[in-house]
Amino acid sequence: MRIAELSRRSDVPVPTIKYYLREGLLPAGERTGPNQASYDDGHLRRLRLIRALIDVGGLPVAKVRDVLDAIDTAADEPLHEMLGVVAKSIGRTTSGEGESFAEARATVDEMVQRHGWHVDQGNPHRDELAGVLVGLDQLGHSELSKHFDVYFDAAQRIAREDLDYVSKLGGLEAILEGVVIGTILGEAAFAAIRRMAHVDASARLFRERGLTQ
Repeated sequence: MRIAELSRRSDVPVPTIKYYLREGLLPAGERTGPNQASYDDGHLRRLRLIRALIDVGGLPVAKVRDVLDAIDTAADEPLHEMLGVVAKSIGRTTSGEGESFAEARATVDEMVQRHGWHVDQGNPHRDELAGVLVGLDQLGHSELSKHFDVYFDAAQRIAREDLDYVSKLGGLEAILEGVVIGTILGEAAFAAIRRMAHVDASARLFRERGLTQ
């Protein structure tokens, strides 16, 4: 298909598609002339993934590039390692230092060990969670971390559901894309569901206490 057809089928403007091509997010099409190229369903699939990561997942273009590079380069790794490469490309890099961060990191390490999770020491999400603990402490809400065991249990159940879905997709590219979609869009979905749960729980709680009007 020509770029105009790719634009129509993806609902992405031609100038935006050209930008993704220049940035290397979208692979070049097959040249059919000096200023023309042909694109296939693979380009359409990748383009829809890019838009989902940006529009729904809220990722900046630089992070989208990291995610797509991980998908493209992880295919030579064992399945577990592939999933780890993609997951790490999605995470935020958190650099911490000082006694407070060291204590928070030790708390995270203890949580991971207590729940029996197989997460290596170099995983960036350990530092990311440690940064959250430091922030909670600075804001005077360190008691919230006592509820994190509930978060761990819920997250483990969700992760198993996610991977059960992904494992049934078939094909390495589909599995890797499934991990990305499940992680980025799944987090957006869970955040929305969690906020609605807060609204419901607060309504029930305050109604029970007779605080509603």
